[in-house]
Amino acid sequence: MEHPHGGFDAGGDVSIWVVVVRLALLLVSALVAGSGLVVVVPHRVRAANFALAALAVGLVSVSVLVFDAHVLGGLAHGVLVVLVPVLLGRPVVRWVAAALTLLLVIETSVGDSGLLLVANTVYVAGAVAWVALSSSERFRQHALSLGVVLALAGLVRLVSSGIAFDRRVFTTLLGAGLVVVVLLPLAALGIRRAGTLAVAAGLLAWSGLAALPPPQELPVPGVPVLASAGKVPVLISPHRPGRNLVHFPASAGALTVGVGSSEVPAVPVAGADGTWAEVDLPAGRGSLTVRSGSGSSTVRFDTGTAPGPAPDVECASAALGGLLGGKREALTSCPADALSTEDADSLAKLVAFLKNKGVASVRLVSDSSPRGVQAAALVRSGLPVSDSGDALVVLSGWSSAFSALSRAGAEQAERPVYPHGLYVAPWLLTTPIATSVTTLAVPLRFDPREQLPIGYAVEVGNRFGGANPTPAGFRSWLGDRPAGSQVQIYAVAQVTAMPMGPGEAHGPGMPMQEELAGQWVPKATVVPVSPVLS
Repeated sequence: MEHPHGGFDAGGDVSIWVVVVRLALLLVSALVAGSGLVVVVPHRVRAANFALAALAVGLVSVSVLVFDAHVLGGLAHGVLVVLVPVLLGRPVVRWVAAALTLLLVIETSVGDSGLLLVANTVYVAGAVAWVALSSSERFRQHALSLGVVLALAGLVRLVSSGIAFDRRVFTTLLGAGLVVVVLLPLAALGIRRAGTLAVAAGLLAWSGLAALPPPQELPVPGVPVLASAGKVPVLISPHRPGRNLVHFPASAGALTVGVGSSEVPAVPVAGADGTWAEVDLPAGRGSLTVRSGSGSSTVRFDTGTAPGPAPDVECASAALGGLLGGKREALTSCPADALSTEDADSLAKLVAFLKNKGVASVRLVSDSSPRGVQAAALVRSGLPVSDSGDALVVLSGWSSAFSALSRAGAEQAERPVYPHGLYVAPWLLTTPIATSVTTLAVPLRFDPREQLPIGYAVEVGNRFGGANPTPAGFRSWLGDRPAGSQVQIYAVAQVTAMPMGPGEAHGPGMPMQEELAGQWVPKATVVPVSPVLS
């Protein structure tokens, strides 16, 4: 019968008792249905059927009362399973047994369609037929065909799982279960007396497959790994031999990462979300251990032998966005390796905007990366640069930007500095950077309040433990889709409610509550403060 949420959610938080009750009910009901298809029923089978029906009714009651199973489904299941022993020996019992078998097929097919639905129907109905035929003298005439049909249905399930032709079929619980549902019907052919037990075990394994978590993707050298350590999402980047970053969401709490005999704590990094552990991975296949106060889990890796980019938090965020967008590509470059055409255009328009505001000079913060050097040269070509500039323009990487803005915020608290404000490059719209000061401005080609940016923000939050969005991740997640071509200056301010006049509607980007799904900077407002820049 249908349990909460329409059946088992593979990989979800399914209680072991829900699994036990469901599998027990399936087995008992299959035995009852099978006996109902028998022409002549011995007296001992009748007595056993009443006992099995009583047990099934008890399991149905537990499912409905304790596990919130569907009431109407439970009622139908209970009525059918009781009617079979009551009507045994009468022609009509076969119709009741067939209806019970159909109900078992429906209950075990939740979420299936197409070929998988056919395979499930064949396996469940075939197992019930085996129970019915096993008491017949003519059983041997049908056993071979029935066993082969069951094995073929299991083979369909195995091949459609996507792990039939790689090592996960031997190294994961799901793989073991899939092999069992194929082999047990064949094994039953050689053990006539215990054959029914083998088929019953195969049916239990078949139904239990839905409760097993899906195996993680096989790691590919150079493709960053997005996996789970227990219930904690984890990212390994760049996934090459040598120094790597292991990233966790802030919601994961205190964790350590072990590789071989070394163990490294995951700690916050300035300007970045979540926690990070720098570890050295050997060449080839292996696994690292993620430990918390409550236990440990392992995550497999396969770094290959070729070198890769240096570990970098922005690069890792870009890799995460690509993985969430469905791209499993080797990481060969990072955002800081070059100033993109889009960012160069945005910075050029920022320079023109500042000149039009009457900014005489700016204080510049950059770094030695190729992107930082090119961006600094672009700004210097349009505006004078001095330590006492009217505005602060930050073009560095995440950590340097966080430090520079934190210092600027402290300076502003002591004396009037930067009268024309604080500006950051488009790649610096991360939550830690944006909230390091009371307000700052950034030239963007996309509106964080529109559908695509919100969709990415929601997805990264849902799939990586509440993580916040980043421009690098958004660009990778977008792939070939354009983010926008028009540049505007957006102000980021740590305010979440704006005073409104009587009857005045909300201004876009001015939420009246702190936590909204898809916000780019939680507990802050991101709104345009300039027209489209030409």
